[in-house]
Amino acid sequence: MRLVQRNDLDEHCHQRRTYEELKEMGDCHVAVENYSEAERCYRQAAVLAPNEAGPFVGLGVVAMQTDRHDEAMRVFQTASMISPDCSEAYSGMAMIHQERGKFPQAFEMYLHCLELDSNNLMALLGLFQTSCQMGTFSKIIHYLERYLDTHPSDHSVLFCLATLYAREGHLIQAKQAVLAVLAGDTNKLEARQLLEDIDAKLDRNRMQEVA
Repeated sequence: MRLVQRNDLDEHCHQRRTYEELKEMGDCHVAVENYSEAERCYRQAAVLAPNEAGPFVGLGVVAMQTDRHDEAMRVFQTASMISPDCSEAYSGMAMIHQERGKFPQAFEMYLHCLELDSNNLMALLGLFQTSCQMGTFSKIIHYLERYLDTHPSDHSVLFCLATLYAREGHLIQAKQAVLAVLAGDTNKLEARQLLEDIDAKLDRNRMQEVA
């Protein structure tokens, strides 16, 4: 067995720091939409750390933002093979499937992403959108409720949940959720309209029960 020499360790630490700096620089360039520089940083980071999924996720994001969806899918797949628990890779593939109108594939990818990271808001909202496209809501309700257990003040997610409760006929739960949304933003027009619809349905149900 070869002993690790001090010089080897120093070189490894230096490469690791350089990798992390390049990855961070790539993320910063993406944030300001400087995609050519971001791609350069991610590619250099991938050379230094070929067993890290992060640079490939970054390259996938750059490819998506520059309308190279086939390339984006390939590098997201590479990231998922390098790190099977990389939720960002599955979220990226899901977004591409959704963009292409392949909603069942997008749905499964978003689900897998949320199984790995239940706090991934982008995947959660993507799952909501594909659920609406497909008309299947039971699974997304579970994940929305799970997310709100730890993020109870997220009114955008709470409004999604209220909408799904209403669609599924859970009107009391829907009303409670939409009232919580309006407590945080009394001027939210969509929430007020949803509350009116819910109250109208509750009134019809009460009239039917009396009849």
